Amino acid sequence: MLFTQNKPIEEVLESLGTEKNIFLLACNGCAEACGTGGEKGLSEMGAELEKAGKKITGTCLVDFLCNKVLVTTRLSREMDKIQQANSIVVLTCGIGVQAVSAVVDKVVHPADNTVSLGGLAGLWPSDERCQACGDCALDYTGGICPVTSCTKGLLNGPCGGAADGKCEIDSEKDCGWIKIYERLEKVGRLENLKKIRTPRDHSKMLPSEQLRKTSFYDIETKT
Repeated sequence: MLFTQNKPIEEVLESLGTEKNIFLLACNGCAEACGTGGEKGLSEMGAELEKAGKKITGTCLVDFLCNKVLVTTRLSREMDKIQQANSIVVLTCGIGVQAVSAVVDKVVHPADNTVSLGGLAGLWPSDERCQACGDCALDYTGGICPVTSCTKGLLNGPCGGAADGKCEIDSEKDCGWIKIYERLEKVGRLENLKKIRTPRDHSKMLPSEQLRKTSFYDIETKT
């Protein structure tokens, strides 16, 4: 599984800025098990956003937000409420945020950070990848992860070496930052490219001391 922790509400509100109408979406899979998604996550986040003066146009709970077919099918019944919203706030892992962004032409804001458990999290048979960096910035890049989609993992791109839309390191791979540009253009957020991201804090990838003491990290048998 992918382990998630809630972003500070101040960070979520900063990412929303002046956006007033919000559609709220949560995963009922891994995030629910972590206590950051599910019904509990929807209820708590909805209360926080309304307290901050936001209007919730609708809410939706999907069993596995990493499954694009499931997300597309489920959200098709909520499109009226989604269209009323300025953006979507999602309580899920980085893969779930990317999957939602791929099927809905709306700005998607992550409400959770995906945190490393210190080992193999599992395999995912699609294009979306999450490196569990502990500081999700997918709203800034249009729902396409710069760490995993860019071969160099650049937070400020592109590098200038792309040719015909392909990566200079792997000519068979699409340039991640060109994909980010095209997605931001599609959702009307090209101004995001003017924001300079600070270097990654790699310490956020390490499991915290508190997490290492939980059963999510390790189940220890004592005799």
